[in-house]
Amino acid sequence: MSNKIATREAYGKTLAELVLENDRIIVLDADLSKSTKTADAKEACSEKHINMGIAEGNMMSVAGGLASCGKIPFASTFAMFAAGRAFEQVRNTICYPKLNVKICATHAGITVGEDGASHQSVEDVSLMRSIPNMTVISPSDAVETAAAIRAIVDYDGPVYVRLGRLPVPVINDTADYKFEIGKAVTLRDGKEATIFATGLMVDKALQAYNILAEDGIKVKIVNIHTIKPLDVDAIVTAARETGVVVTAEEHSIIGGLGSAVCETLSENNPVPVIRVGIKDTFGESGKPDELLKAYGLEAEDIVAAVKKAIELK
Repeated sequence: MSNKIATREAYGKTLAELVLENDRIIVLDADLSKSTKTADAKEACSEKHINMGIAEGNMMSVAGGLASCGKIPFASTFAMFAAGRAFEQVRNTICYPKLNVKICATHAGITVGEDGASHQSVEDVSLMRSIPNMTVISPSDAVETAAAIRAIVDYDGPVYVRLGRLPVPVINDTADYKFEIGKAVTLRDGKEATIFATGLMVDKALQAYNILAEDGIKVKIVNIHTIKPLDVDAIVTAARETGVVVTAEEHSIIGGLGSAVCETLSENNPVPVIRVGIKDTFGESGKPDELLKAYGLEAEDIVAAVKKAIELK
């Protein structure tokens, strides 16, 4: 499918449906509802939407309080503030007592674009997956986002969902797609290498698959939508089948998907791994597509990584 929808848009639409379906859901936002798209939920049911102001730490504490009373709070702001500014409250107030709070953070990664390094969170997955009791999800498109948001309502515990500003291609079929927390999805089969991708890089991996196929190289593409808990069995099995691995993420290669895969394989099935992602640097201001190219996050960069990985066999 060629249409493009931002994952934050799908989040807003799904949340607007959920506030009408589930009496326990309460939406909190840090004065960014038009950007995070929780404004959709406010329009659907204004009494279930609370603007907490530019006070993310307090918002997370209030979310914890609501959860302790049996509500299902959805707390939203930009990823930089949800994972960065409010880290202490997320850790101590939400995850330590394992409260049922859903943190849905938008504007993650460098595709925030012109807002620049101060707003481009490339460390949020690293931060959130390091906290005990936290589940970390990074959907690949609008279809997966909608399914993930509905799935986390039924899951009892803290969840961090990473969402983006940039419209991205819809790659999953609405009618057939099934989302399960912690279960990887194999999108293409091949024997020469495995590409584990997450978020908007799943589409880039599929583009890379087509380029590689033209050169007679068939690779396995696996969508890792849940970075914690990681689908260890799927990762180890794919690595055994293909012998080499490439990871692709719009996040620092330190602490994100690449690190998680390396940790898993080093303990279970050591194989060469090449990580495509942000190389220990801050972002900069620019158009999202220009930044993806500048930071080596295009399909061609994944192709080059695969060919290098195959040489290591």
